Amino acid sequence: MKTRSRLAALLATAALVTLAPAAAQSADAALEAKFDGMISDAEMGGWLKTMAAEPNHVGSAHDKANADMTLAQFKAWGWDAKIETAWVLYPTPKEVAVELVNGAGAPFKATLNEAPVPGDESSSRTKDQLPAYVAFQGDGDVTAPLVYVNYGMPADYDALQRLGVSVKGKIVIARYGQGWRGLKPKLAQEHGAVGAIIYSDPRDDGYSTDDVYPKGAARPPQGFQRGSVADMTAFPGDPTTPGYGSSKDAKRVPREQAETILKIPTLPMSYGDAQVLLKALDGPVAPPSFRGGLPITYHTGGGDAAKVHLKVVSDWSLKPAYNVVATLKGKEKPDEWIVRGNHRDGWVFGASDPLSGHVAMMGEAKALGALVKAGWKPKRTIVYTSWDAEEPMLLGSTEWAETHAAELKKKAVVYINSDSNSRGFLDVGGSHGLQHFVNEVAADVKDPQTGVSVRDRLRAGLAVQAEAPGANPRAVALGKIAADPAKDLPIDPLGSGSDYSTFLQNLGIASLNVGFGGEGDSGGVYHSAYDTYEHHSRFVDPGHAYAGALAKYTGRLVMRMADAETTVQRYGDFADTVSGYLDEVKKLADATRDQAAARARLLASGAYKLADDPTIPRGDPSPLAASPKLDFAPMDGAVAKLKASAAAFDGALAAKGAGLSAAQKKQLGTLLIAQEQRLLRDKGLPFRPYYKNMIYAPGRFTGYGAKTLPGIREAIEERRFDDATAYIGLTAEALSDYASGLDAATAVINGG
Repeated sequence: MKTRSRLAALLATAALVTLAPAAAQSADAALEAKFDGMISDAEMGGWLKTMAAEPNHVGSAHDKANADMTLAQFKAWGWDAKIETAWVLYPTPKEVAVELVNGAGAPFKATLNEAPVPGDESSSRTKDQLPAYVAFQGDGDVTAPLVYVNYGMPADYDALQRLGVSVKGKIVIARYGQGWRGLKPKLAQEHGAVGAIIYSDPRDDGYSTDDVYPKGAARPPQGFQRGSVADMTAFPGDPTTPGYGSSKDAKRVPREQAETILKIPTLPMSYGDAQVLLKALDGPVAPPSFRGGLPITYHTGGGDAAKVHLKVVSDWSLKPAYNVVATLKGKEKPDEWIVRGNHRDGWVFGASDPLSGHVAMMGEAKALGALVKAGWKPKRTIVYTSWDAEEPMLLGSTEWAETHAAELKKKAVVYINSDSNSRGFLDVGGSHGLQHFVNEVAADVKDPQTGVSVRDRLRAGLAVQAEAPGANPRAVALGKIAADPAKDLPIDPLGSGSDYSTFLQNLGIASLNVGFGGEGDSGGVYHSAYDTYEHHSRFVDPGHAYAGALAKYTGRLVMRMADAETTVQRYGDFADTVSGYLDEVKKLADATRDQAAARARLLASGAYKLADDPTIPRGDPSPLAASPKLDFAPMDGAVAKLKASAAAFDGALAAKGAGLSAAQKKQLGTLLIAQEQRLLRDKGLPFRPYYKNMIYAPGRFTGYGAKTLPGIREAIEERRFDDATAYIGLTAEALSDYASGLDAATAVINGG
């Protein structure tokens, strides 16, 4: 997963909320000071160098060596640790080829390998390195004309339709960006394409952004981005074991029938090679929004001037995924679990993604083990998980969570995730009842570069961004929140792209995703053979100081939740956030209705023909379905009830939480473990019943990016108005159920 800048994430997705008071959980400052003293940046850097020394993909020798190393370390640190192996379908390439067979520059054969970089010893270790590929594409051998589809998103196909360019029977070439990679071949397939190529354009991911590696951090001309294109918007995990654990003898869906495996061959490509293909295209000059940073005139293609041969043959065997699971048993509440995880596998060396986060988790685990040996005993059980096979589509964590689903629903208080980590600003997303808690912890951790708290540094960044020329209204509003020390900073909603997905969106377990970024991000070598120890140590996190910051921050989250007398959640924050989401979807419904009416007027008046350049043949855009006025009354009532119930609970806990009896605390804990599960509906979301959370989901056309109130929001965006009405009802039902759970918990606090 690529960690976004906290500033960018907030500006893109944060809900603006009004915050109410709640009971604070006291921290053991002396214990946390001891914990900090055991975190060694240099030691974590050493682990990173060892673990990123060889290609680390699923099934590789070094992947198993890293699992064994992690297991041995956990045991040495005093944890009860074991490896739980899942057997997962993980295709690896046997033969790949992209050739320009006619057109300017033909014949041309793409390299599909990444040459070593001077000064980067790791990049020369190519023995076990896999070539260019994307997992879960469809094998094939096709030759067809090439069409450039920009980012390959729905709006790009609308633009091509107006230009009279079809991709049916063609091979598409799309650039990375604007949407999750797997949507690009999926949408191409749905539009009739027979193959797909995805390349990294230098405007988004190369010399337009920075000097290229090794001079700077940006992607060099021969670098390409591997990744998974499994349709994770349907469900994550092994495509052949949907919804259940992937043991060696598990019953499997035949590969040809697996819903999340694509049907067309797809490969990634460097911009050095892509330039040759794009330069050969004929057809209309591409619209301004299609133009990247290569020194060529971008055309859409579609004719016979440029034909491409694309071939992919894969090994579709099962591979072992080694999940390392380590436990410190709680002394008072052993059946309440604080679960912490980070994945370990990479596409090649994986120094930044994911090992920069993994070594921070190891630092936490070593320090926690030492505290236990010195006499500290957590009240709740702490479970640390080192996931394998995340990169192919969250295989390790999903299969483990599905295997242990019933137990997790009874015992898991929270799942805390990290992934890539880099220099910069704190970035937290997750369940909004935890918003105040993560702000409290952020006030107690120092930023390594400035010496102020990571919360104060983030406040300063947001305030400055709000004053930048051309700052948008959201940035300005966030700046006002940041300037008020009495207000918490909002956290992001979670979509997908890392191991929290199944916990939050299928099992209904409160979740957080934590990291730092924005100043040393590794996007320039993301999923390439240049994501090495050398690159990370030079450009991403010199001195590994932010590995230390992540360990200190996340370790505090774990310790405080493990030892909290009662819940750390403040449910008024969740209620206010959902209220903000409801306002957004109401405005979206109005805008959608206005857009349909405006397009109808323009089509009727012939405005598109009059506005178009007569020298460029274009058709009219398609009419939009008329948008009815939706009845949001069920949601209005549910949100009002939720606000009242949350305020009553938060107030009761603040007033009486310190005086609760042991029996009350136990009863309250049992009730609140199941609280987030009340947001699930068995029906799930349209087209993807695996995603059952009515508040948070990965978007059907954003992938990693979150959609909030997804059943309602996406139905409006896609003009499925019957679904919008149905999910207004289902979401209101979930929120009412959630409020009832809070009412029951409030009654326990009040002695009822």
